[in-house]
Formats: sequence, structure tokens, C-alpha cells
Amino acid sequence: MKNALTPSQQQIIDKTIEFVKTELSGAEGGHDWWHIYRVWKLSLKIAETEHVDTFVVQLGAFLHDIADSKFHDGDEQAGPDKARRFLDTLNIDKTVKDHVVKIVANISFKGGNEKQSFRSAELDVLQDADRLDAMGATGIARTFNYGGYKNREIFNPEIKPDLNMTREQYKNSKAPTINHFYEKLLLLKDRMNTPTGKKMALKRHAFMERFLEEFYQEWEGRC
Repeated sequence: MKNALTPSQQQIIDKTIEFVKTELSGAEGGHDWWHIYRVWKLSLKIAETEHVDTFVVQLGAFLHDIADSKFHDGDEQAGPDKARRFLDTLNIDKTVKDHVVKIVANISFKGGNEKQSFRSAELDVLQDADRLDAMGATGIARTFNYGGYKNREIFNPEIKPDLNMTREQYKNSKAPTINHFYEKLLLLKDRMNTPTGKKMALKRHAFMERFLEEFYQEWEGRC
């Protein structure tokens, strides 16, 4: 992890926090300010053992879901564009600005086994933090909150998880919430980037497996 923030960088971070809190006021509970906060805290923890620019990491954490495509008619350019417009109002080097925008554009799990077009140490940290927040107890809570938001079935044994969806099929899926565990959440453990992220993912992955075991027993009235 590189040096602590300068006073001017901290002022920029403070302005970014204020902007994000305002923009995400009233957002769906799994993608609101508190999701941003958790990803920020996780990214700082992971960054402790990585050689990264914490200014870039923090800006990326705060802006990574500023306009999630799920809430913008599937438009994957909405987030990067909104991040760029905000960053253009700040006194930031172009290289930092470009890096953060690329992070916003590439951080999300997109399904369809698509290859990631951009990599950096900072993105690796942030991607792990974002994925960790989709796992464990928090990930379970977020998943069912979003399923309720979209009025999806909790579970339907007649609708099986689809592990071979294209990117577009993944984006447009209306499958029951339990399917999402198999189509995304349980896949994340093996897609972590950093040693710290991988270690933290093991505990959260195991908790999700225990949850599913209990869920199926309760579904069949066995306990």
C-alpha cells in the first residue's frame, strides 16, 4: 500500500463521499450507500497487503456503483459516464481519472464467462472487495433484498440454475433468487484476485453453503 492521502486528496475523497451519498439516496438496499461503505472498508483492508495507490482505490470504491446498469435499463456505460462527469469537476490528474473510470467500467461480474478487458492492482483489490460483499451473510441479505425488489420467486425446484448463460441472458434473467447462488455467488470464491481476498472468501463461501443446506431441509419440511 502506498503512502497515506495528502490533505488535498482527502478533500477530494470527502467531496466524493458527499456526492455519492446524495446520488444514492433512496437506492435499492443492496446497492445503496452502505454497500459502498462496506466495499470501501473491505478494499482498505485488502490494500494493506497489496502495492496499490490508495487514492485510486478509495475513489474507485466510492464511485464503483454510482450508476449500476441494473437500475439504468442495462446500460453498462451509465456508471463510467457518470463517474467521469463527476471527476471532471475535481482537480485530479488525467491518469488518475482515467484509471478510476476504467475501474468503474470493469469491476462488475457480468456473467457469460466474458474476458475482462482491463486489469490493474487497484481493480484487483476493489473487485475482491465488491465480490466479498456479494458473499456470506451480507451477500445472502443483499440477494434476497434484490429478489424482493424485482418481485422474483424465492425458489422454484422446476427452474434449474443455468451455468451456460450468455452475457445478455445473465443480464435479463428473471430466475428465482436461489438460482443466483449457483449462477454467481458460489462462483466468486474461485475468481478472487488477491491472497487476502481469497482467504476472506473461504469463510463467506462456507457460510453460504451452510445456508443452502439449511434452506433445502426447511423447504422439504425436514427440520
